[in-house]
Amino acid sequence: MASMATTLFVKTSFPSHHLSKTFDTHFAPSSKVNIFGGAKARTHQGLRVSSGLIEPDGGKLVELVVKDSERDLKKGEAFSLPRIKLSRIDLEWVHVLSEGWASPLNGFMKESEFLQTLHFNSIRLNDGSVVNMSLPIVLAIDDSQKHRIGDSKKVALFDSLGNPIAILNNIEIYKHPKEERIARTWGTTAPGLPYVEEAISKAGNWLIGGDLEVIEPIKYHDGLDHFRLSPAELRDEFKKRNADAVFAFQLRNPVHNGHALLMTDTRKRLLDMGYKNPVLLLHPLGGYTKADDVPLDWRMKQHEKVLEDGVLDPETTVVSIFPSPMHYAGPTESKFNDAQVAITCEHDNLSD
Repeated sequence: MASMATTLFVKTSFPSHHLSKTFDTHFAPSSKVNIFGGAKARTHQGLRVSSGLIEPDGGKLVELVVKDSERDLKKGEAFSLPRIKLSRIDLEWVHVLSEGWASPLNGFMKESEFLQTLHFNSIRLNDGSVVNMSLPIVLAIDDSQKHRIGDSKKVALFDSLGNPIAILNNIEIYKHPKEERIARTWGTTAPGLPYVEEAISKAGNWLIGGDLEVIEPIKYHDGLDHFRLSPAELRDEFKKRNADAVFAFQLRNPVHNGHALLMTDTRKRLLDMGYKNPVLLLHPLGGYTKADDVPLDWRMKQHEKVLEDGVLDPETTVVSIFPSPMHYAGPTESKFNDAQVAITCEHDNLSD
């Protein structure tokens, strides 16, 4: 799957009168633009669009980074607990969880959540509501790690350099049914699945779930962290730009002409529908990708050039890295990614 496209029709709570607003783009100097709010409802060729705020799954954005005032205390606690060393993909999942991309999850899945995800592509919340969750977000450990944890109810998660990343509370350890996980996620157990070979086949035979307390925001120090906007930061950015619609395009490849045509045509169609300031979220995937994919840093340079050359308008485009690892799991993954992108936005509802 070369790319993933999501269109999110959005009406944010801005005044409907004319506004002038100055804002910064990621790839161009600040400029003065005229922005207009939109009406509460629009019709277009038999399509009715009605506005309404949709909250993140579960009713709120679940952010798991501890307060600044608690950071030193949590670091000290981490050094006193049994340790689990995180792989690069594990760290990326901590990032996804920490910023609320996987709301309403409070941490790595416990067994009930894991099994619901595998069998139903969703999880049931305490209030009886059901939310989309088509990919398991789990942390694997081996026999020796399980033995070291013993009866502890908490563990500390460390990165490969020995830095404390998070504390996992109220832990539950359960069997890692690798074959079932692979079959239900990919629809096959055939060899050669990139994510399986990288993150599952050689992983431990146990999974550990629990509630995460992330000690500080996840940073990669690769020169691209300023592109990694959290869901909360993206919402703020859309409000800053007075967007009355947001449409998102996720991809793990460079932007090509077909992508650009799709994105520019979508904006034109939104304008034709009566929206005044549709904003594009260009959302390159920044987590694990297979070895023969174009590396993230080169993709970001290409995205920069696309905006510099005016193929996409930098004044109506937000570029933000999507931190999730890539599963290459077809529609199962697309459903998950759609839900993650929706967390950043306020929707309109579309009906015939």
